[in-house]
Amino acid sequence: MSVSDPLADMLTKIRNASSARFEKVDIPTSKLKLEVVKILKNEGYIKNFKKVSQDSFSVIRVFLKYDDDRAPVIQGIEKISKPGRRVYAGYRTMPRVYNGFGTLIVSTSAGVTTGRKARERKVGGELLCSIW
Repeated sequence: MSVSDPLADMLTKIRNASSARFEKVDIPTSKLKLEVVKILKNEGYIKNFKKVSQDSFSVIRVFLKYDDDRAPVIQGIEKISKPGRRVYAGYRTMPRVYNGFGTLIVSTSAGVTTGRKARERKVGGELLCSIW
């Protein structure tokens, strides 16, 4: 089955697995998804991830993170730019997620990065998703 927006499919799998309190979730691999998962790990939203080969294709196994009360660390994750409506922002107009408590993931000419780092480097780009 083909997916029209693979990144949105990945975010939905993470959101659903997190709300169902799963320990891990497997996602088909792509370069963009791998970069987004690296950012989620660096920002502390997931425990860990690893690339696993299954038969003829590889997947990213994402280990989800929960607090002491078994509540998910990821409270919300939302796709911003969609196939029918791409959303771009310059570094001066880069939005903030929950006044800086959330994270914005941006695809820039310097690679996939957070909104905070894009502002520091003074590069704009396509707003992929926000997470809090």
